[in-house]
Amino acid sequence: MSFRIGIDLGGTKTEGLLLDPGGTELARLRVPTVPGSYAACLDTLRDLVAALERHLPPGAAPARVGLGIPGTLSPASGLVKNANSTWLIGKPLDRDLAQSLGRPVRLANDADCFALSEATDGAGAGAATVFGVILGTGVGGGIVVQGRPLSGPNAIAGEWGHNPLPWPQDQERPGPLCYCGRRGCIETFLSGPALSRDDGRGLAAADIAAAAATDPVAEASLVRYEQRLARALAHVINILDPHVIVLGGGLSKLQRLYRTVPRLWGAWVFSDRVDTRLLPPRHGDSSGVRGAAWL
Repeated sequence: MSFRIGIDLGGTKTEGLLLDPGGTELARLRVPTVPGSYAACLDTLRDLVAALERHLPPGAAPARVGLGIPGTLSPASGLVKNANSTWLIGKPLDRDLAQSLGRPVRLANDADCFALSEATDGAGAGAATVFGVILGTGVGGGIVVQGRPLSGPNAIAGEWGHNPLPWPQDQERPGPLCYCGRRGCIETFLSGPALSRDDGRGLAAADIAAAAATDPVAEASLVRYEQRLARALAHVINILDPHVIVLGGGLSKLQRLYRTVPRLWGAWVFSDRVDTRLLPPRHGDSSGVRGAAWL
């Protein structure tokens, strides 16, 4: 059996993890993501793999490498599409990185990696259907059914972030412009930058959450966020009816979401009651990179 490296390429940070053949963590590193440069991205990934492999035991073979990205590979072209890290779009990232490393690279959507990790031995373990959510720099989702991730012929299963915010209020129309070229996407309301923009004072999402107890402006922003998240997840429940929804990404650390959102979403779910569970990730920030390692 082989040693494995998983990498989670995020919009602001890139994390790598080295696992031994039994799944024990040997090393973990986190470095800033260099925005805007594909060449710098490849350099970062190559250097991260090299740094992690310095923790391999003497004589060990090079590790297998899996990579989760905020986008996916087009089945038609083999090039990256749908990435909010737009400098990746149109690039053969898996092939370029494989050439740089001198070995094959498995690549998947970061939300799919997250969902697979949490469905396997995380918060959704044992559930027949799991919807894994990323609420971070962007908004994504992954679907796992009976332990297997769904992809679909277009490799976009779970991409709820680029559906329109459902049941919009008048002040939410037409919605902010999204990098995809449309307005009012769920991502433009529920990402970390979207929460910061809604607050309007340049505060990061974590600072807004910390201030909410005594700051009415921050509290109002979070109340709007929770209501929008409830509507967006109700839409998912009406289509997929998952047993468990697991939140990931930086905003998943807001503990109030797990109390408030399930109290709200019943107003839009087409059912007499809602038994879907909304849970925090068991593996926290590690889930995406763990899922990538097991690709």
